[in-house]
Amino acid sequence: MEIALIAFLAFVIDCIIGDPNSKYHPVALMGKLIDILDKLLRKDNATEPTKLVCGFILVAILLCFSYGITYGIITLLDIFNCPSWLNIFIQAVILSFMISPKSLAKAGKDIYDELINHNLDEARKKVNYIVSRDANRMNEQDITRATVETVAENIVDGIISPLFYFFIGGLPLAVLYRMSNTMDAMIGYKNDKYLYFGRTAARIDDVLNFIPARITGLLLIIVAFYSKLNAKGALKMMMRDAKKHPSPNGGYTEATVAGALDIRLGGINYYFGRQSFRAYMGEAINELNAQHIQQTIKLMYNVSTLFLIIMCIGYIIITKYQELSL
Repeated sequence: MEIALIAFLAFVIDCIIGDPNSKYHPVALMGKLIDILDKLLRKDNATEPTKLVCGFILVAILLCFSYGITYGIITLLDIFNCPSWLNIFIQAVILSFMISPKSLAKAGKDIYDELINHNLDEARKKVNYIVSRDANRMNEQDITRATVETVAENIVDGIISPLFYFFIGGLPLAVLYRMSNTMDAMIGYKNDKYLYFGRTAARIDDVLNFIPARITGLLLIIVAFYSKLNAKGALKMMMRDAKKHPSPNGGYTEATVAGALDIRLGGINYYFGRQSFRAYMGEAINELNAQHIQQTIKLMYNVSTLFLIIMCIGYIIITKYQELSL
């Protein structure tokens, strides 16, 4: 029961309060640790095997550290006989730092507001906060596409995966996942700097997101059905287009959202002035517009809530069954 209550409370805390914009935020501290070890272990003149080994060492240290320190906090709460309500509250607050529904929704909503007010320059500035592609040449459709793609993909990274690992392994595993995801975001690039050094971080993140991404895709279809969107299209596009995404996991949300909204994602992007093409996902039945950002945010909240309900009910049933079996 406590696990279900902690997860529910953490989700409510984040949806109401959101992430504090502080350099002492746990994820910001994770970023600082990654940066410190990056500078200590990465040598640009090292051989490729050495870079791989050093990158593996960085990942191993930080995953063990994040799991260990969280496990230590929980152990201390037990040692000092912390009241049950306070224990639940402290764990819920920590877990709320590991998820980001409100921040994700706010990032999308800020861009939506600029678009409906026809402030393209401001919309371009704000879309640059969430994507690395060049925004200076984006029109309304490009900005909408970038925002929808980002919100859709981050349903997994920012919400479902940390909650998934919390339910199967408690708070230490949820924190370990967030450390892995932060490492991928910082060093998991296929460029000259991180191609070898960041490979372990990228692969670990892919593995950890494998199951949650596919669960999220299925839940998006269910939510699309009850939201009177194109559930059949969502299923069709997930089956047809998900594997076209450069990430092994990102397509299971992006393609499914595209099918549910009858829009087409992917296409030409620009990075540092260079053109790059991402395979199309979905079909352009509807022309992309700012309203699709709002719809994607709504899908994000509905999928997150449905996942939380299913996991809480499942956990309670398993717990009761185990109690009856003893």
